[in-house]
Amino acid sequence: MHVEGGLRERKKQQTRAALAEAALRLALEKGPDQVTVEEIAEAADVSVRTFFNYFPHKEHAILARNPEHLEAALERLRTAPAGESPLTTMWFIVHEVLRDLESDGQLSRRGELIMSSPSLLYQLMLSSIDDERQLTAALRERMGEPAGSIRPALIVSAAGTACRVAVELHKTAPDRPIRDLLDEGFQLLARGTDPDFGPDHHQKGHS
Repeated sequence: MHVEGGLRERKKQQTRAALAEAALRLALEKGPDQVTVEEIAEAADVSVRTFFNYFPHKEHAILARNPEHLEAALERLRTAPAGESPLTTMWFIVHEVLRDLESDGQLSRRGELIMSSPSLLYQLMLSSIDDERQLTAALRERMGEPAGSIRPALIVSAAGTACRVAVELHKTAPDRPIRDLLDEGFQLLARGTDPDFGPDHHQKGHS
């Protein structure tokens, strides 16, 4: 029974990957706005109905958006060791998602396509905001912070930003691996990006 469940899960992952690969390839060839769900399904050798079992629309397929990433991240937040700092937990989560996104070798090409397409950028922004909202709620609960606390939201948002910045910078500095850039970003977040920050002092000096 366990083996059968494992095979079924592996088949689902293969189908999702095939649809995401077909969606990206067709979007690169024709442009994201010109690709149809029917074309993606046909290229992946599945039915349109099967496509909608995995993605709500073509943009999520091109983005290779996988709801299991969020589920795994929420579980990681809930089960993190008691002594692990919130930013450390987010580091583990981001690296796990990055590992999965890198597995098809198309992370850079997908990133370039997203940045050149308003519709893809919009969908990425919408889904990222929703993910961050759920992750923030889970982190806030774990930290025991009140509903209006900014720290959990800032940690989650900064972790996502560090990932986006690393992918973007890798395009201009391809000799620097994304993971190295990401780790540097997290180190900066941990230490503080600007220890001399102090607008109140600056304003008093000019009053």
